[in-house]
Amino acid sequence: MDLNTIWFILIGVLFAGYAILDGFDLGVGMLHLLVKNDLHRRIFLNAIGPVWDGNEVWLITGGGALFAAFPEVYATVFSGFYIALFLLLVVLVFRAVAIEFRSKRESTRWRQNWDTAFSVASYLIAFLLGVAMGNIIVGVPLNKFHEFVGNFWTLISPYTVLTGITTVALFMMHGAIYLVLKTEGELQTIVKRWVNNTIIFFVICYVSTTMITLVYVPHMTQHFKDFPILFIVPLLNMLAIANIPREIYHQRYGWAFISSCASIAALLALFAIGIFPNLVPSNPNPEYSLTIYNAASSQKTLTIMLIIAIIGVPFVLAYTTAIYWTFRGKVKMEDLNY
Repeated sequence: MDLNTIWFILIGVLFAGYAILDGFDLGVGMLHLLVKNDLHRRIFLNAIGPVWDGNEVWLITGGGALFAAFPEVYATVFSGFYIALFLLLVVLVFRAVAIEFRSKRESTRWRQNWDTAFSVASYLIAFLLGVAMGNIIVGVPLNKFHEFVGNFWTLISPYTVLTGITTVALFMMHGAIYLVLKTEGELQTIVKRWVNNTIIFFVICYVSTTMITLVYVPHMTQHFKDFPILFIVPLLNMLAIANIPREIYHQRYGWAFISSCASIAALLALFAIGIFPNLVPSNPNPEYSLTIYNAASSQKTLTIMLIIAIIGVPFVLAYTTAIYWTFRGKVKMEDLNY
C-alpha cells in the first residue's frame, strides 16, 4: 500500500469520526423543536454540551489533512464550491452561537429564537454534507486545469438532494438513539417513541438512495465486481442497520447506538470504495478527475505528515475518550448548565 492510499484512508477515518460524533449532535438539534418544555430542551442541550465542540475538531483535522496531503483538491473544492461552503460555515457558526447564547436570558422569545436557529442550522449542516457527498458520487464539471466550471446550482440535482435528505434521516436516527441513552423518566419515554419513526425514515431513504445509485451511478459498484471480497462491507452495513431495531426492541440502547455508529462507518466505507482512487470525479470528462495521485503532495511531504499523524492522532483519541468517559451517564440538571 503506497502513501497516497494510506492518506486516502486516514482522511476517510477522520471524516468518519466527524460523521459519527457530530452526527448525533446534529440529530439532537433536529429533534430539539419537537419538545416544547423548556426543561426538556435544556436537557437536550446538556446531553451534547460537554462534547459538541470537541466533536467538530474531527472536521477541522480532516480538512487540515486534506489540505496538506491533497492540496489541489482543497484548492478546487474551496474555490469552486465557495458559496456552498460559505453557507456551511455560516450555519456552523450560528449553531455554535445558539448553543452558547440560548440560556443566557430568561426571555421566552429569546430562547425560542435561538432554539429555532439551533434546529434549522442542524438540518442545514446535515443536508449540505449529504449534498456534498452526492456531488462527489456523480461527479462535478472540471476542466483540464482541474478548475470547477459550474456554479452553485450545478451542485443541486434530484440525486444530490436525495443524498442530503438521507444524511438528515441518518443523523436524526443517530441523535434519537443517543438521547435515549442520556435521558430518563418522562422525557426518555417521549424519545423512545421517536426512535422507531426515525429508523423507518432512514431505511426508506437508504433503500431509495441505494436503488437509484445502482441504476444511475453504476461506477460506484465497479470495485465490488473486481474484488468480490469487498462485498463484506455492504453485508456488514446491512447487518448493522438491521441490528438497530433489534437492540431497541430488547431495550439495549447502548448496543443500538454502537450499531448506529457502525452503520455510519460502513456507509462511508462504501462511499470511499466506490470513488477510489478519485477524490473529485469529473463529469462529463472523467480524464480531468482529481485523484489521490495527480492531486497529492510530494512523497516527502506525505511521509513527514504521516509521522506527525502517528504521533498526534492518539492524543486526539485519548482526549475524546476521556471527555466521553467523564461525562458518561444520564443528564443531571444544575443551575450552571445550559
